[in-house]
Amino acid sequence: MTADHEKYRIESDDFARRFAMRGPNLMWFLGAGASASAGVPTASNMTWDFKRQLFITQNKVAPQAVSDLSNPTVRSRIQQHIVASERFPLPGSPNEYAILFEEVYPVEADRRRYLDEKLLGAKPSFGHLALATLMKEGHTRIVWTTNFDTLIADACAKVYSTTGALTTVDLDAPSLAHQTIREGRWPVEVKLHGDFRSRSLKNTTAELRNQDSRLRQMLVDSCQQFGLVVVGYSGRDDSVMDVLEEAVASPDAFPAGLFWLHRGEDVPFDRVTRLLSQAHNAQIESGLVQIENFDETLRDLVRPIQGMDTSALDSFTKERQVWSGAPVPSGRKGWPIVRLNALPVLAAPVVCRRVACGIGGTAEVREAIRETRANLIAVRSRAGVLAFGSDEAIRTAFGSFAIDDLDLYTLEPGRQRYDSTERGFLREALSSALARHVGLEVTRRHSIDLLTPANPMENTWSQLRTIAGEISGSVPGIPGATWREGVGIRLDWADDRLWLLFEPRTVVLGADDADRHLKADFARQRAIGRYNSNLNDFLAFWANCLAHGEREIRSLGTEDGVDASFRISSSTGFSRRVGV
Repeated sequence: MTADHEKYRIESDDFARRFAMRGPNLMWFLGAGASASAGVPTASNMTWDFKRQLFITQNKVAPQAVSDLSNPTVRSRIQQHIVASERFPLPGSPNEYAILFEEVYPVEADRRRYLDEKLLGAKPSFGHLALATLMKEGHTRIVWTTNFDTLIADACAKVYSTTGALTTVDLDAPSLAHQTIREGRWPVEVKLHGDFRSRSLKNTTAELRNQDSRLRQMLVDSCQQFGLVVVGYSGRDDSVMDVLEEAVASPDAFPAGLFWLHRGEDVPFDRVTRLLSQAHNAQIESGLVQIENFDETLRDLVRPIQGMDTSALDSFTKERQVWSGAPVPSGRKGWPIVRLNALPVLAAPVVCRRVACGIGGTAEVREAIRETRANLIAVRSRAGVLAFGSDEAIRTAFGSFAIDDLDLYTLEPGRQRYDSTERGFLREALSSALARHVGLEVTRRHSIDLLTPANPMENTWSQLRTIAGEISGSVPGIPGATWREGVGIRLDWADDRLWLLFEPRTVVLGADDADRHLKADFARQRAIGRYNSNLNDFLAFWANCLAHGEREIRSLGTEDGVDASFRISSSTGFSRRVGV
């Protein structure tokens, strides 16, 4: 965050203590970000699916011809057809999703069936179960949401062991919300944009607009009795932000405070900052709370509350535990038999930017970045161009390729379990972060990045010189070639987490392919004798160096957009005999 937002910032531990004291007096407002980890598809993805279905049926083409929506050529072909019809909103318009949905599926039952299929695999995440647990324990009474999924209801059914505990209100019955809140029949979930199981998806009638207005007024009125916690919501929707600003202007608003939970370090939208400024001026206790994600935040809020029944959360966690690593060895009999060259990744990015544009493969992406000198890390994937950096830098690099969508993309752990495009993308970001914070230069290979001291003469490398002797020089027999002591790194997955694998090595720079055998021989000669205690010294040095004191390291240092942030453990993995 920039300095402009620091005056509104509240530390996450401070917020956890406040919540523990006043949870029953705080309502929740959930946006789409709260459902991302549960597998709910985005409105953007569904919008493209609607466009594709119109293209297939109206042009009588085989679905296979436009199956890859990540292909910019396919998207361009589909979008040209949509534009040519002159019947639909421009890409990114607020009503694009709803109009296309009703065009593809005019019958309400078909729309419900479509969404049933899309949400078939969505299950409540830890955060939803934690929120339901807070409801059962009386620490949460009201949840407002713009989401159409049933994750809160499903979580409550599991926690309460019944489907009758939660009252869910949508556009079909706004009077039910008024009655439930007035009578204090908790918990209650209110869906401002309706539920996909109701008629509210066809939201063009004057009656439904009036019902939606009634629900929004109830939110304003409720904000005079309760505080509010906003999570998973960016602030893009002007209609919702108008309601919150109206609530701030009401007398005695947010008596328990207004807290906006903000993911990552990118700058919040202007309307969020404006809302917090208005609340501050109205002397409302308010703040911007920086969080990692919805699930971890709810975990941190549940932990300090004494006497809670967390059996549903314990069961959820146990179901996902397959095995755990051995404890760190201690004592004479605990020394590891083998020290591994692997460091646990304590924190890694969970989101990046996704750019849908007319660019080709990764080579073209990298060339665009080089030509524009944009401060970006980007790669081409099936989902589009994945990028870390500011939105301005993204538009500088890819603006000439007709950007038609720019949104957030979740880096799912499931795609990091194998040597995927996303894992390679994270490795590149991590190498850049290490280069920036530790003083290293990066030489990229297909499956490994080679890191060497940018200036071998700096005092930073004095310990490495003690271990290795000389750490840079010219390569005998290869004109123009130089060498430096360095380390090769890559990412791997084990024990249900990411690991940084590192290999101390001599890196030869400037050698032609014809000299690759001489280069390999030179590096091999330097590695002779590096075993046991000497190799352990190399591993210890590079482990401490790469961990950077276990402090946060960031790839770009940008305060705008989405940067990549990591924390690396300084304790390597190990292996030992069972029972020693």
